[in-house]
Amino acid sequence: MSVGNTEIAANILQKLTGADIFKLEPLLPYSKDYNECIAQAQEDQRRDARPELKSYPDSIEAYDTIYLGYPNYWGTMPMPVFTFLEHFDFTGKTIRPFCTHEGSGIGRSESDIGHICPGAKVGSGLAIRGGSVESSENAIKRWVSSL
Repeated sequence: MSVGNTEIAANILQKLTGADIFKLEPLLPYSKDYNECIAQAQEDQRRDARPELKSYPDSIEAYDTIYLGYPNYWGTMPMPVFTFLEHFDFTGKTIRPFCTHEGSGIGRSESDIGHICPGAKVGSGLAIRGGSVESSENAIKRWVSSL
C-alpha cells in the first residue's frame, strides 16, 4: 500500500516531536483512482457529508496539543476530518493544523476548525506542497519550533 503525502508529513512530524499518530480512515474508502476519488470527495463536500470513520482514538483527554494533518480538498479539509473533529470535545486543547496541497495552500481550513471546535485554540497552520513533501523536514522543523 502506498503512503500518501499527508502520511509522509505526519511521519516526519512524529520523528521530530515523538507525537502519537492516529490515521483517520473513512469506513467506505475513497477510490484509488484519482479522478474517481476527487469526484467522491467533492460530492461529500457538496452534500456536507460526515462519512463514518473505521475507528476513533479511545480518548483525546491525555493530549493538550493535537497536530491535525489532512490534504487540502477544495479549500478545506476532507469531510472525514470534519467527522473526527465533531466526535470529540476539543475545549482547552490546541490544534495545530498542517495540510498537503498542490498549490492551494491551507485554504479556509483553519477557520473551519475554529468553527467546529470553538473551545480549542487553533494554532497557525502549515501548508506543504505535496510534490515536495519528501524534502519538507526543515520546513516542518521550523514550524514546530515556532509554536
